Amino acid sequence: MKKFTMVLVATLATLFFVGCTAAPVYNVNNNTVSVNRTSKATIKDVEKAIIQAGGSLGWVMKKTAEGKIQGVLTLRKHVATVLVTYNANEYSITYLDSSNLDYNPAENTIHKNYNGWVQNLNKSIQVQLSML
Repeated sequence: MKKFTMVLVATLATLFFVGCTAAPVYNVNNNTVSVNRTSKATIKDVEKAIIQAGGSLGWVMKKTAEGKIQGVLTLRKHVATVLVTYNANEYSITYLDSSNLDYNPAENTIHKNYNGWVQNLNKSIQVQLSML
C-alpha cells in the first residue's frame, strides 16, 4: 500500500509540473506606434523597425504583403511562427503556427516559453520604434 501511495504521489506531481508548461497563447493587439520625434512614423519606418527588432532576437522576418511580416523563430527543435500586421499607427503580433511547443488549439494554449519570445519581440519592436 505504501508503494502504491508513493507511485500515486509521484504521478500526480509529474502531471502537475507537466501541466505548468502550458499557458494561454499571448498575442499583441493593436499596440500604438510611439516614436521619439514630432512627425509621425511612416509605414516604411514601422516595417524597418519590426524587421530590425525581430532580426536582433534571432527571428527570421519576411515581408509577405503590404503591412504584413511573418516572423519565424527556431530554437533547437522548437519553431514558432507569428504574423506581424502593421500600419503607420499601430501593430499586432499574432500566433500562426508552431512545432514542438505543445500548441493546443482547443484550449488555445502553448508552451509558456513561446509567450516570453513574443513579449521579447514586442519589447524589441517598441525599442526600435522609440529610436525613430
